[in-house]
Amino acid sequence: MKLHEYQSKELLAKYGVPVPGGEVALNGEEAKAIAEKFGGKVVVKAQVLMGGRGKAGGVKLFDDAEAAGTFAGELIGKRLISIQNPDGMIVEKVLVAELIDIAQEFYVSVLLDRNIQKTIVMISAEGGVEIEEVAENHPDAIVKLAVDPKWGLSDYEIREAVIRANIPKPARNQMVSMIKKLVQAYEAADAEMIEINPCALTPDGKLLAADAKVSIDDNSLFRRPEYQSASGDSAEDPIESEANRRGIAYVRLGGEIGIMGNGAGLVMQSIDEIAAAGGKAANFLDVGGGAQADRVQSCMEVILMDPNIKGIFINIFGGITRVDQVALGVLEAFSKMNVTIPVVARIEGTAVEEGRKILAGSQIIPAETVQEAAAKIVELANAA
Repeated sequence: MKLHEYQSKELLAKYGVPVPGGEVALNGEEAKAIAEKFGGKVVVKAQVLMGGRGKAGGVKLFDDAEAAGTFAGELIGKRLISIQNPDGMIVEKVLVAELIDIAQEFYVSVLLDRNIQKTIVMISAEGGVEIEEVAENHPDAIVKLAVDPKWGLSDYEIREAVIRANIPKPARNQMVSMIKKLVQAYEAADAEMIEINPCALTPDGKLLAADAKVSIDDNSLFRRPEYQSASGDSAEDPIESEANRRGIAYVRLGGEIGIMGNGAGLVMQSIDEIAAAGGKAANFLDVGGGAQADRVQSCMEVILMDPNIKGIFINIFGGITRVDQVALGVLEAFSKMNVTIPVVARIEGTAVEEGRKILAGSQIIPAETVQEAAAKIVELANAA
């Protein structure tokens, strides 16, 4: 899960990484009071987990506390919309941080490289822009340093990488120290990624994490109670956020055919068959084991939150879970909902005949095979 910027900076500060001063505000008055602590010279940043928040009007610089408070008051409660997130996200809080002068901007991150199955440190003297852009246009400007899982990193290895990355002399010692602390924070916090961009060198020679992004391994959340309440906000997509809060495995894919299946492999097969039939899946959704009525209803509600849905494909295989019990759950869920778009179901497995009898006569259109179901729902969706 992704952390908000203020949470990321709190984590880094805990391990000694220098960050600009700042506090979170929930309204304009709080923002004004925080800005006054910094003499009015602040940057107000919307705390939403979406890309392009600056271009969407969610980040602004100030040299007056009153103006900062007014802006924060107008921003909180507003929906920010960006190219990366066309549905937008509601701003519930802002970070009011001291405004720092920047002489140079660098990039540094710690993340897992699955190709070599090791944690790596990435360093570049070209900070302040997307690292993908740097990688495409100036790949030599990025230095990668693999962390030995047993021995970690030595000072000389980090220093050599910092020099190769063309970090200027005034910042080298501080960069070596920062990288050591970032790796420590990464390992201690069960992080999947820590990114500092920009890593700012001030005119008086101080190196600061001016911005920070941290992603925590979802599987470690039982050890992170301080982040569990916010885990539903970690998705940039609002429907994914809601699914997360409900404990539903859901990924939005941008198509028009909603998909629900029990098991990741079955759902992925459904997505492929929809594509082969000429359609595009709107989502990945694994209903999980059991598929009781309340669970099915909750999953259907999530699928129908997408306004682009034109049809729904249910693909259920009953192994340990009996198909007739799944059919009862589906039927009961649909009896409580007003579903006006076509729904095609392919059910197979233990007690399949009983399951088909249960669904007979309902609004759910049966299909014998996955291919038949995919072709039928694509046809019905296109005709809608």
